[in-house]
Amino acid sequence: MTTAHAEHLEHSHIHGPTCGHVAVPHQDHVDYVHDGHLHREHDGHFDECEPAAHVEHTAHDHEHGPGCGHVAVPHGDHVDYIHDGHRHAAHNGHYDDH
Repeated sequence: MTTAHAEHLEHSHIHGPTCGHVAVPHQDHVDYVHDGHLHREHDGHFDECEPAAHVEHTAHDHEHGPGCGHVAVPHGDHVDYIHDGHRHAAHNGHYDDH
């Protein structure tokens, strides 16, 4: 999945294991939950880590929600769930990969 290069401007600190933000493993990097969105380190700065396109997760065999066993991550106006190294977001009766 490709993400757009959207640098998070005016980022005042460095994310890492002790920064205090929730760390979310995501493909080949780690995202950090910050102010309702996700940051990833890139070439000495932090980018918004958002999908560039709508990617439906097919063959999803259960419903995410409180108590489903997956880590919940507040993201904008909804909650994503960490599942198999990526985030799932409910969307129109299915889940999207983020």
